[in-house]
Amino acid sequence: MKIISTVFMTLLLTFQGGVHAQENFPSKGITLVTPFAPGGGSDLVTRVLADGLQNALGQSVVVQNVSGAGGVVGSQFVARAKPDGYTLLLHHIGMATAPALFKDLQFSPLDSFEDIGLFADMPMIIVSGKEFPPKNMAELISYVKAKKTDVTFASSGAGSATHLCALMFESLVGEKVTMVQYRGAAPALIDVQAGRVDLLCDVTGGIVPHITSGSVKSFVITGSTRLKSIPELPTTDELGLKGLDISAWYGLYAPSGTPKPVVEKLSQALQAVVKNPAVQERLAKMETFVFDAHSATPEAHRKKLTEQIKLWTDVIRKAGISAQ
Repeated sequence: MKIISTVFMTLLLTFQGGVHAQENFPSKGITLVTPFAPGGGSDLVTRVLADGLQNALGQSVVVQNVSGAGGVVGSQFVARAKPDGYTLLLHHIGMATAPALFKDLQFSPLDSFEDIGLFADMPMIIVSGKEFPPKNMAELISYVKAKKTDVTFASSGAGSATHLCALMFESLVGEKVTMVQYRGAAPALIDVQAGRVDLLCDVTGGIVPHITSGSVKSFVITGSTRLKSIPELPTTDELGLKGLDISAWYGLYAPSGTPKPVVEKLSQALQAVVKNPAVQERLAKMETFVFDAHSATPEAHRKKLTEQIKLWTDVIRKAGISAQ
């Protein structure tokens, strides 16, 4: 009986300790992973969120770049992390497209993570170096039809939003180009600016400052809304380019098995972040839209992710697109 009582007390203390830890969450710093290289649009958005969460939670939130394979490497890293809420992932549309693009994906977007909430949405812009011959979208399409694989298209890794945009562009034009993969949008942009690669389709947060400074030339922005900072840039809707209807929406994830009370605290913190005027202002400067507090919830996030996986799986399979 004494042995049984000792075992029972040990289990009880362990359980109470776990509950106490959840109630006091967070009691230490949090690591927020972005699955892309420093300097790109995803990295910039992640740092805005990190600052917002730090203020909302009262603990340090450190950004860690774990790049590779269009976000797959960083996603796997977080999926395998301890499910205690101290390692989180901010990922974009690539989470929804990965199952269709990668045949041997080592995680499940729906089963390997706890959804915390939606954060931000960024349209995308096709750009080139200043010396690239085409001057507008019509000329660009004609140029690619004529030059075909002589045209090079950079991306931040197979399966990333930049890569998906490039693949959608191929499908739209009806010609194959030569894909050049990088470990992030920032190094890809450097080669585009230098004229070593022809084209890049990047999110507004990473590319707008370079367009306004004149270091790259822009052709079109995805979606239906023109940018305040580049009002002359036409949208894909205006030009009738429905095949390029893509944006990089961002959701916050924790490893599967993270306790529900911890997920709820993180979601409440995220809701505070999206309502924070300072966060809204910083993202507005990057021409990035913030989701409202109703969308910064696990339920809204799961609904969006489920719908997007179905949507993009159908699109990708019909187009015969693969990242491998």
